[in-house]
Amino acid sequence: MINNRGFMEIEREERAEDPVEKRIVRWSEFRHTLSPQKAIEQAERCMECGTPFCAQACPVHNLAPEFNDDVRRGEWKQAWLCLASTNNFPEFTSRVCPALCEGSCSLGFAKDSSVTIQAIENAIVERAWKEGWVVPLIPKEKSGKKVAVVGSGPSGLACAQQLARAGHDVTVYEKNERPGGLLRFGIPDFKLSKSVLDRRLEQMKAEGVKFVVSTAVGSDRFSPGVGSKAKKKIAASDLINAYDAVVLCGGSEVPRDLDVPGRKLQGVHFALELLQVCNREVSGEGKSKICVKDQDVIVIGGGDTGADVVGTAHRQGARSVMQVEINPEPPEKADRFAVWPDWPRILRTSAFHEEGCERRWCFGTKEFLGDNKGHLRAVKAVQLEWSHDAVTGRRVFKEKPGTEMEIPVQAAFLAMGFVHPSAEVLDAFGVEKDLRGNARAAAAGASAYQTNVPKVFVAGDMRRGQSLVVRAIADGRHAAKAVDKYLMGESFLED
Repeated sequence: MINNRGFMEIEREERAEDPVEKRIVRWSEFRHTLSPQKAIEQAERCMECGTPFCAQACPVHNLAPEFNDDVRRGEWKQAWLCLASTNNFPEFTSRVCPALCEGSCSLGFAKDSSVTIQAIENAIVERAWKEGWVVPLIPKEKSGKKVAVVGSGPSGLACAQQLARAGHDVTVYEKNERPGGLLRFGIPDFKLSKSVLDRRLEQMKAEGVKFVVSTAVGSDRFSPGVGSKAKKKIAASDLINAYDAVVLCGGSEVPRDLDVPGRKLQGVHFALELLQVCNREVSGEGKSKICVKDQDVIVIGGGDTGADVVGTAHRQGARSVMQVEINPEPPEKADRFAVWPDWPRILRTSAFHEEGCERRWCFGTKEFLGDNKGHLRAVKAVQLEWSHDAVTGRRVFKEKPGTEMEIPVQAAFLAMGFVHPSAEVLDAFGVEKDLRGNARAAAAGASAYQTNVPKVFVAGDMRRGQSLVVRAIADGRHAAKAVDKYLMGESFLED
């Protein structure tokens, strides 16, 4: 019998995780899918609000109240169909998304204990794969139109899948030796197993999507910190001439650097340099060229990429790990009345921090110090004080006198985000850029997702700037609808 008082009587329960001592000695996923009974209980906590702020907050607008209701009734296949109607890859988002939906959950506002929407999503999609409900969706008719998608990250894959389902012949170009973008080479296996990615790619191939790998499009020049295994290059003009439309989904690939003395010392790396080589090692491509075993590690940057480096350092056997952030420490609890239903700015502790990581805030890096062989030996830093400028109202910081310090480290990783996509690729296509260096294209209107170059569209981080996997998926879906309408005059794709 359905418990309609679940939101009052049932407590929030997260997915079980392997204990720290067990998981840090291996690279596999350590978070487990909810059992069917647990998923049903957690779904019964949904209040089925008249205004589902969770769906509004989700970039792909997942219909959480609807699939929660399906789950609690035991209608698992219907829950899957509901979930798949808005999200091409719930197996990705249920692993790596920060769950914006849960930040807007009404129960979270009422009891500070939101519905475990992401865990329920994971239970649905994993059951769908197990039961064989995830099948190729092959169109009854082909359009005769050809589309090239450049980049095989989440926006490129979502765009390609939608266009293939609309009946177009779609070819995805990837500079590395296997498709997936940062889903494969950026996100560690302990967060997203590559078998999860590969099973989805096989479904896409069955739907008719073609993948051309080890191929640089437009330019074979790539920014430091972003790997490439391209063995050949195809000109932008060749792609434009060969296809009816081209969609650029190359991501935001230029990492933010830290211009301080000692930056070129051995032992100072971009975060992606470590993540990429470790992902390749785990997939059996040889020993990683970067290893922090028995070293003291500092991770500069407090976001998800930094947390991935923390988890990676633990699994490589680092002696100690510290993650630092230039900003002040966020509050542990949000002022819900001030921010809800918007995403709250609170202190977020990942599973990797719980594995053993010192965190510091208001941390200003002044210099990397080396030994007589050119290797990193320490970081020179200072404590910062933040305030608001009385004239501009902007937040500013200054160094706090008497707080300079030296922290012994042998490895430092810069995880301070990405500033814009590859300018060389955009320039090769002749695409105009905005003031931030992203491809200029509107997100709405008659020319949505179209660049200034005829037939050339853009989606994901390449258009909007660095963001989340779920936003990239949403952008890819929107762009696919825009391309379909451009090619056919109208589109029946859901976005």
